[in-house]
Amino acid sequence: MLRREFIAGTATIASLAWPFPAHAQQAARRPRVGVLIYSTPERDPNTKAFLESFRQLGYIDGQNVTIEYRYAEGRPERLPELATDLVRGKPDVIFALGGDVTPHAAKATQTIPIIYTISADPVQLGLAASLAKPGGNSTGVTLLSDQLAAKRLEIFKEAAPRISRVALLRDPSHVDNEMPVAQRAAKALQLELQPVEMHDPAGLEQTLETARQANIDSVYVVSSRHTVANAERIIAYANRHSLPLVGGWGAWVQAGGLVSYGPNVTDMIRLASKYLDEVLKGAKPGNLPVQQPTRFELLVNLKTAKELGLNIPESFLLRADKVIE
Repeated sequence: MLRREFIAGTATIASLAWPFPAHAQQAARRPRVGVLIYSTPERDPNTKAFLESFRQLGYIDGQNVTIEYRYAEGRPERLPELATDLVRGKPDVIFALGGDVTPHAAKATQTIPIIYTISADPVQLGLAASLAKPGGNSTGVTLLSDQLAAKRLEIFKEAAPRISRVALLRDPSHVDNEMPVAQRAAKALQLELQPVEMHDPAGLEQTLETARQANIDSVYVVSSRHTVANAERIIAYANRHSLPLVGGWGAWVQAGGLVSYGPNVTDMIRLASKYLDEVLKGAKPGNLPVQQPTRFELLVNLKTAKELGLNIPESFLLRADKVIE
């Protein structure tokens, strides 16, 4: 079991008045935040955003807060032990990054407050009684929004009008509602949606090749821990075989996908950091509603479009929040 703790700085000294003339000084206790991560603090793309957001709220690790990390280095079998070890240290609050991480933290403690950032459905995961009133000792943010899948397909069809048979690449262990929403939207857009399940990253290319042999002409990727971790391989395959690809947020386009439509992940991390602040100031997680994204960004990779032989309309590009050339 590996662990990394960033504990530095000196404690603030507080002077307390006692019932006798002499005064004593006692070190003020710094709040402690435990962070549970699937990969490592350096490799997890959200750790930097969390630290920056937390710093903007006035929390600086080693000065007025202590942040303790437990990370699985991409080995999910280690998460139960790491969560238990983190809870054993009795932090004031736990920050869990990911839908595959958070349930282990929730199982390890029913008393220590937990704030999470996930792309899955917290109600289906059993983390919240409802989004409005989660109850229990956890709350946070989810990147899911019911209308996203439909809008994403609509934008995809607009950017690549020639598509007709779309492979919906998803991790079946990821709890989300994208497939049923996308299936309904596909019928309205006269698209044929072919679900493609990614069970083993080692067989990813064969999975995609089987789908391509079934005459798919494009790829819609449902973002999850495992699809994001293999984004470069997925995008490389799609571009190599002239398959336009749409993803859930900007990282897919920045890595070479055609378009993405979804929340700004950094914004969502910022919201979760605010919840950490509120809990450290005494708020009860169960009273804080799970937040969903309200602002969505459209990104387009014009270089990829040209390589695919697609002429993206100027009107479409003008609507984009970011165009990569």
